[in-house]
Amino acid sequence: MTTNESPTVETIAERAGVSIASVSRVLNGRAARPDTVSRVEKAAAELGYVANAVARSLKGGRSMQLTFAMQDIGNPVYVSMVREIQAATRAEGYRLLLHSTDAVVADELAVLRSLADRTSDGLILCPIRITPRHLDALATAARPVVVIGSLPDDPAGRGPVDSVRADSARGAEAAVRHLVESGRRRIAFVNGPADTVPGRNRALGYRTGLASCGLGLDPALVETTQFTIEAGSAAVHHLLDRRTGLDAVFCANDQLALGACQALHTRGLSIPDDVAVVGMDDTVLARAGWPPLTSVDLGSAERGRIAARMLLDRLREPAEGPRAPARRETVAPRLVIRASSAPAGAAP
Repeated sequence: MTTNESPTVETIAERAGVSIASVSRVLNGRAARPDTVSRVEKAAAELGYVANAVARSLKGGRSMQLTFAMQDIGNPVYVSMVREIQAATRAEGYRLLLHSTDAVVADELAVLRSLADRTSDGLILCPIRITPRHLDALATAARPVVVIGSLPDDPAGRGPVDSVRADSARGAEAAVRHLVESGRRRIAFVNGPADTVPGRNRALGYRTGLASCGLGLDPALVETTQFTIEAGSAAVHHLLDRRTGLDAVFCANDQLALGACQALHTRGLSIPDDVAVVGMDDTVLARAGWPPLTSVDLGSAERGRIAARMLLDRLREPAEGPRAPARRETVAPRLVIRASSAPAGAAP
């Protein structure tokens, strides 16, 4: 091997005189014969692994790094989570690595697989889609993983994966009921992608909220788009162009709601006198706009705190022996009422 080449599992196996599978077991901290461990550690040191995080974890058992992978690092929801996760993990001596996946499934799966490299001792993953490939990767992850989001019950044979979720369906229902109670009847819904977990749950809450108030679902009042400010603005322009007679807009997140407000202002409509607006997540965007935005607080900070505690608890478990059952926690939503949904004619 030349001096500018990085050592690999294959080169370590060749130097140690063991199989690639044996090297992988040692690097991943799995059980191996003492003489195999010794030979792999010796070969890793000779080939330069002592200079990287993998070698340090070989010696000390931990890299003292954790990873948080989310859809968009610029979304205020994830910023709130990062603050809480970092505070909790830093107190235990860990560094927190951030990874933005853009909700690309292949990228999320790659992050899960990368745990075998031992550059990170654990992962908090916040996906907006859960596919069978996610479940397979979670079941075989080399290090502990906590999911912020909804997971199905563990099928037989899978290892425990902890998760914490928001009850966004109930939050959406509360938002619709609030709008009806404030005198609105033509309540539009601007949602994100329907094939995502939040998209499905918030659409369910919207429909349930209408039904509980005796209102029928009008497909002309529903727009499905992306979870962005620009998409929210375009969606409301489309709704207004169709002359739907809307008197309220419920948006599946605050970014969509901010875009909705921009569109309404552009069209010369008053908020809330002409059209009330409600968002979800209760981020800094809700408090910074004018009028201040009514929004459903889904407990992003609390979900971050719980996820960090779950991961740290898993890291304290002994390497050998049975693991505790999977933990599932749900954070209740809370409707935060502000001027954007005041009864028509009320001063903001």
